[in-house]
Amino acid sequence: MDTNRILYMLARFYMALIFIVAGVRKVMGYEGTVKYFGGIGLPIPEVVAPLVMLIEIGGGLLLLFGFRTEIVAWILALFTAGAALIAHQFWAVDAAQFGNQLNNFLKNLAMVGGFLAIIVIERNRVPRR
Repeated sequence: MDTNRILYMLARFYMALIFIVAGVRKVMGYEGTVKYFGGIGLPIPEVVAPLVMLIEIGGGLLLLFGFRTEIVAWILALFTAGAALIAHQFWAVDAAQFGNQLNNFLKNLAMVGGFLAIIVIERNRVPRR
């Protein structure tokens, strides 16, 4: 196996890991997740929570195993950008929360950048019809 392939697999592993762990933690604390989602203003949190868990765990596993990677990367990029805007509104919090929310917002944007890189790699890897 060449070095580039190993590095690409590691990149996908690390990108997938955060989603799988976050999704499993949401499942384990289901009631708290629903309450949190309601608290940040998401509509019908008891419906949104399982969808988020499905995207995080399912998308993470699909990315990890390289199934439909370009499509999954697009979905996770959009999901992550949305999560940044909805859950990490650093511009609307008090000074005590500002730094943490700004860091999480920027982390999400960095992850979107990682997904865009995965999309480019997949487009260059798979011949187009």
